[in-house]
Amino acid sequence: MKFGYPQTLVEEGRHWAVLVRPAQPTLGSLVLCTLGEETSYGDLSPAAFAEQGAMVARIERTLRRFSRYERINHLMLMMVDPHVHFHIIPRYAGERRLEAISYEDKGWPALPDLSSAQPATDALVEALRAIWLSSSTEIESL
Repeated sequence: MKFGYPQTLVEEGRHWAVLVRPAQPTLGSLVLCTLGEETSYGDLSPAAFAEQGAMVARIERTLRRFSRYERINHLMLMMVDPHVHFHIIPRYAGERRLEAISYEDKGWPALPDLSSAQPATDALVEALRAIWLSSSTEIESL
């Protein structure tokens, strides 16, 4: 697995891992990677598809709290890493800030500008992990 694993790991399930994207075109950009060796989306097991649905719902809840996105893009590009994975890019007008770093969505409202990105920081990874964990507690209390 690439994308800075294990330092960027937010959550690891049975079939998927959620990672902070090392290059942040917008604040809170993630990667959802399969843990298997599949290079075709259609080759995933029914159990992997079921877990993907739960992971995506939790990702969107976490990112809504974290970056207050207006739209969200799930991009399956698989050009550099051929294994099944999605780049999840929260989209918004203007900028978001974390510590002293400004994250502007330079592609808004069109396609995301993946070439314009800030590096992910340890503080960003820790902040996303904390919100992810608190979203688990909220779900269990419902």
